[in-house]
Amino acid sequence: MGNAESVVVQKRLARFGPDEQPMVEGVFDRLLSGSAGAAGEESKALTVDMVKASMGSVASDSMIMRVYACMASIDAGVPMVPGGGVSREQLVIFLADTLCGTAEERAPLVMAMAQRSGKGDVATVDQIKQFLEDLISAVLQTLAHRGRLRGWKPELMGDGARGVKLLAEQLSSEIKVSDQQTCDTPCLEDWIFRISSVAVYLELLVSEGLLVTLPSRPPPTLLPLCREDSWGKAASLLDLPLLLFLAPLLPAGHSTPWRLLFSTHLHGESFTRMMSCIKGHGPTVLLLRDTKGHVFGGFASHSWEIRPQFQGDSRCFLFSVFPCMRVYTCIGYNQHYMYLNHGQQTMPNGLGMGGQHGYFGLWLDSEFGRGHSRARPKCTTYGSPQLSAEEDFSLDALEVWAVSEPPQQEQDENKRSVLDADPEVQAMMELAGKTLHSQGLREPEEDEQ
Repeated sequence: MGNAESVVVQKRLARFGPDEQPMVEGVFDRLLSGSAGAAGEESKALTVDMVKASMGSVASDSMIMRVYACMASIDAGVPMVPGGGVSREQLVIFLADTLCGTAEERAPLVMAMAQRSGKGDVATVDQIKQFLEDLISAVLQTLAHRGRLRGWKPELMGDGARGVKLLAEQLSSEIKVSDQQTCDTPCLEDWIFRISSVAVYLELLVSEGLLVTLPSRPPPTLLPLCREDSWGKAASLLDLPLLLFLAPLLPAGHSTPWRLLFSTHLHGESFTRMMSCIKGHGPTVLLLRDTKGHVFGGFASHSWEIRPQFQGDSRCFLFSVFPCMRVYTCIGYNQHYMYLNHGQQTMPNGLGMGGQHGYFGLWLDSEFGRGHSRARPKCTTYGSPQLSAEEDFSLDALEVWAVSEPPQQEQDENKRSVLDADPEVQAMMELAGKTLHSQGLREPEEDEQ
């Protein structure tokens, strides 16, 4: 970068390893030479078309314009390039702050991207929300373009466009705005510090859009693995923005696969069938839609077991998806986390989460298709409001997803020989003088060692 590089740029470059610094500095020359509109060696600055040539496959024009305006607004501590454009120094600072900056350093960048310029000290909530919609859309486009959907199929899932708006509204609702519904740079700094998703999304977009692959910072994993082989039989209530919202809230995060255990579209409307599908499969996510269109659900931290007592622990939570995306965690008033009962005359029969008998935060009756969400004013376990459109609701669709590796018992059953599954077959083969070849190939049981 020559002798004229600023102290600010030198400090930013020092954050990268010796092998990474040439890669970061080389981005400018690559963008410059990779655009058909570059003016050869005489060009000293990046144009928006040069940035678009690199990012066009993973981001909309609107998001690219935000990124470019942000780059151009950076004070690099050196004279601006004659004729305008983004200088080498501005690009290096932008890369350093988006990829490994602090909340204090990222806040001015978000402000510039929200405003689409570097002018002004405040942004409105609507401006932040529109920026988030562009950013989330770019993240999803990036994951699809790079083949990182991890088995999820957006065309067979819920309305992704609506999900983008819902997630953007949820993230913007976390901003502690002024009475005028505006946000200054310290306000954005506080928000970025508390809500890590914003920085993660920016890091993914910049690293993938500008092809900056750093050994010390591999691309973040944003989606859990999908182990579902029923795609094509029915559309899921899930959408990709909802997965971006839910996965970080789970104790295991993105590290464990999701497996569909029950769906009304696939398995029918039967409480008995639902119970048989979801029992003993570890932590689960319930997602349902009522006939008025409200979508909501809950996370159960333990395997569902039929018993007339409450179960689970404080990791359980309820959430809403539509008309707004929110999460409601335990408030410590009681331990009524999750409940599943059937065939009792003296206790409620059904599936519930939070609240108390007859007054659950989320309840599905054993007479399948009916339920309630009662909160006057809040659920006593999770502090949630009424999640359904009406207090007593009719069920339109339900899905239950296992969000962990299969329990050891289930894995063991999958490994069992057909001879173990049916002892009569084994006896008949022995009587017929057949050799049981699999017997000599098995691992010895613990009590046999």
